[in-house]
Amino acid sequence: PDDTEILYARALVAERLDSLQQAEADFRAVLKQDPDNAHTLNALGYTLADRTEEYREAEKFIRKALKYNPDSPAIIDSLGWVLHKRGQNEEALEYLEQAYAGFPDPEVAAHIVEVLVALDRRDEALERLKDARAVVTLFRNENQIVNPEIDIQTQAGLLGNLQNQQAQT
Repeated sequence: PDDTEILYARALVAERLDSLQQAEADFRAVLKQDPDNAHTLNALGYTLADRTEEYREAEKFIRKALKYNPDSPAIIDSLGWVLHKRGQNEEALEYLEQAYAGFPDPEVAAHIVEVLVALDRRDEALERLKDARAVVTLFRNENQIVNPEIDIQTQAGLLGNLQNQQAQT
């Protein structure tokens, strides 16, 4: 298909189904038709950062997306995540904190916790995870977002893993 909305939607589905070649091809097809599409630039960049080791290319796409939408917490989170993947954890943490301040999402919180662990700041990571659970629950309740249980279960798993790591050190 040539319709960018259909291509974008198919790319998202393909990514969730672990069809990374299809997802990447569809994201790139969208960008061929609409090279300034910040959502697609970010989606491709994040997918490359999260699911491959193409971190330089991922960062290029994400930074371009950020030029078009500099206040987007999703894009700021993506930049923080790719910087973490490249080992630039201090800088990554700054971006992730900024993203979380704009949108207290469980995935952003999990990224912050992972970066704190990478920086060997486990106590802070554990506290941040506990705080994030409360903030996310409040945010979801205030915005009438139903069924936050899935995210809470994910966070509980992370919390348990961190507590086990903490107990071992």
